[in-house]
Amino acid sequence: MPTFHVRDPLSPAFWDERFDHRFMPWDRGGVPQALRQFVAAAAEPLACLIPGCGAAYELAFLCQAGWDATAIDFSPAAVAVARSALGAWSARVLEADFFSYQPARPPQLIYERAFLCAMPPAMWSQVVARWAELLAPGALLVGYFFFDDQPKGPPFGIGRARLDELLLPYFECVEEQAVSDSIPAFAGKERWMIWRRRAPSL
Repeated sequence: MPTFHVRDPLSPAFWDERFDHRFMPWDRGGVPQALRQFVAAAAEPLACLIPGCGAAYELAFLCQAGWDATAIDFSPAAVAVARSALGAWSARVLEADFFSYQPARPPQLIYERAFLCAMPPAMWSQVVARWAELLAPGALLVGYFFFDDQPKGPPFGIGRARLDELLLPYFECVEEQAVSDSIPAFAGKERWMIWRRRAPSL
């Protein structure tokens, strides 16, 4: 176990230390099956944003499938790791803060993979509000949600009632399924979910 000096996951330096030491127990090392199935079944390519992308394996997969995908991370070390592995797609990885980033094109889909659970619970409402701000009615929030009741993190697990409390004012859940190919850090505790942005209430 490396020695880490930064304890605040809201600081880019927290993640820089872990990427610099290649200590990434949340890192799958590839593209999960549910995302592959979702892309294969999609009627058309979508403009996709991947916040907190880490090594950004999914970015190359989406771009190769013809999707207009952009990945962002506020950790310079994470961005460097991703760019070093993505070849032709490396320019689509940007160093940016999700809460202030302004996409060149409104995303039709936001891909969630270990971003919400990287944030302390006090930040969850801000994450959800930003998702809702970026996505127009009918756009999708798609990905993996980590359910756990341990207070220590990251990853910070969420309860289903709390997730519904946060998301249902903005989104409706249109699909949910168990995950069979989780990495050990998330095994038995994550769900693949598709949420559709609701029209704002008048």
